Amino acid sequence: MARSIFLFNTHDLPHRAGEMREYELDLKITDAVGVDLLSVKPGEIIEVDLRIQSVDEGVLATARVVADATGECTRCLKPITWPIDENFTELYYYETSNTKAAAKRGSKGKSNKEVIDLDEDDLSFLDGDDIDLEPAIRDAIILNLAVNPLCTEDCPGLEDKKGENWEYLSASQTQSLTDQRWSALKDFPLKN
Repeated sequence: MARSIFLFNTHDLPHRAGEMREYELDLKITDAVGVDLLSVKPGEIIEVDLRIQSVDEGVLATARVVADATGECTRCLKPITWPIDENFTELYYYETSNTKAAAKRGSKGKSNKEVIDLDEDDLSFLDGDDIDLEPAIRDAIILNLAVNPLCTEDCPGLEDKKGENWEYLSASQTQSLTDQRWSALKDFPLKN
């Protein structure tokens, strides 16, 4: 199995608190990162300016993620490009022998005195000297994307009868016929 492009080896970072290294990474992704309407497509480059610092608990990764997501406007379906420039900070804990033993024991070895940590799944651990940047990079990209992306904020969308873009219709064509279902409300008195 091929090594993931999101795995980063921290072997060059000494395990002394305060040590720091900086890297510039260009990750050529193989799978889309994003949502259906807007994503960083396969083959595109995600630029990551990564700084790793050794701390007592593990390795602190701070990064700036830069990429361009492409997709289509939800109103008029024109292609759009969405620039992404986001930062993240993630602490990767050293995997101790206690952690490894607890993982091997599973739930059978838990005693009544142990406190259940509900946030344990949210913690990131080093796998040997490797840190997995994929969850942090995916979160940085996906949380920066619009749910309903628009080409412009005032995009008029598509005309409902012919499906043509309102932006390209002449002034005479922009007057659409009123739906007969709304005709009863035409003379409805409104209070301002």
